[in-house]
Amino acid sequence: MPLDDRGLLLADGLFETVLVADGRARLLADHLSRWCQGAALLGLPEPPGEGALAPLIAEAIRRSGMTWGALRLNWTRGGGGRGLDPPPPPAAPLEPRFWLQLTAWRPTFAAVRVMLSETERRHPTSVASRCKTFAYGWAVQARREARAAGAEEALVRNTAGELCCATTANLLLRRGGRWLTPPLSSGCLPGVMRGRALTLGLIQEAPLVPEDLMEAEAALLLNSLDCRPVRLSQVSARPSGAEDEATARHLWHRCAGLPAPLR
Repeated sequence: MPLDDRGLLLADGLFETVLVADGRARLLADHLSRWCQGAALLGLPEPPGEGALAPLIAEAIRRSGMTWGALRLNWTRGGGGRGLDPPPPPAAPLEPRFWLQLTAWRPTFAAVRVMLSETERRHPTSVASRCKTFAYGWAVQARREARAAGAEEALVRNTAGELCCATTANLLLRRGGRWLTPPLSSGCLPGVMRGRALTLGLIQEAPLVPEDLMEAEAALLLNSLDCRPVRLSQVSARPSGAEDEATARHLWHRCAGLPAPLR
């Protein structure tokens, strides 16, 4: 990575985290669609498409010998110059950069202890909130806050005080037998698995506030790699249990398009 790359210096880039299951990149088209939408929102050059990437990804997975893992696709505006603005004409346009990374990973469905962050907020009108950018400083700090409080994960509100998301996952709450998730207008990331769950009719959008945690029948944190029941003991009298883990496993497999739960 050149030291003048804007992804390195300014977090001026996008990434996607894709599940590798049974040696295949899952929901790749969905991830690439979000990738391209994010690039358009941020004024980045259009990233490579599925036709160019699918053979490259398949070969990388084959060479790694990986069966289960996490594939990260990276795309930056490129390198050049100091400051926020790209070099103006007549300077040559920046050359965007792409690279991929593979990490061994196994999906997790165990309950996770959470706390409500008191320091970090998501901004509902920020363009960056709608894109999976390199700028994860807010998430790093919220996770540090959670660890210091004896928890494993933090739930983050938006600037209006509504529930938004966790540091690396979308939030689902079950209320009245229905699974609910904050709308995109809350400032949460349009997660690929969240979108799948909405399309499949498994969840519905609804504004949520911290008080809803007290009344929730259950809560899950959902992303492409995991689905974990929230241990609500810090904010609710109801702890998570084996039933919640079974629910998490079933919902995640349906959204991922996998035929049967892992054992």
